[in-house]
Amino acid sequence: QVQLVESGGGLVQPGGSLRLSCAASGSIFSINAMGWYRQAPGKQRELVAAITSGGSTNYEESVKGRFTISRDNAKNTVYLQMNSLKPEDTAVYYCNANLLRNGGLWSRDYWGQGTQVTVSS
Repeated sequence: QVQLVESGGGLVQPGGSLRLSCAASGSIFSINAMGWYRQAPGKQRELVAAITSGGSTNYEESVKGRFTISRDNAKNTVYLQMNSLKPEDTAVYYCNANLLRNGGLWSRDYWGQGTQVTVSS
């Protein structure tokens, strides 16, 4: 059993900051890439930021310079620091991890339950 548990969402004013956290737990052998996706009402889920086990990062164009993804491999945790938030950042944010379970043959994607981020005055 593998779980991804997110925390840190909420309501923030435009220009404000939030930090999301996502901890993976359970029978985990190794974790490859981890990332954050978001889905706004009426829109498809999109990749916001991703980070490899070695620390290489990738960002969606609209968040470059405002969001920072990081991870703590010892804690199986990924973070998303979100600064200069805009109303268009409002969405449900989902954590994703591509990992190999103990005894597993193939790595696969796991998802968190989602956390709401609302940017509004």
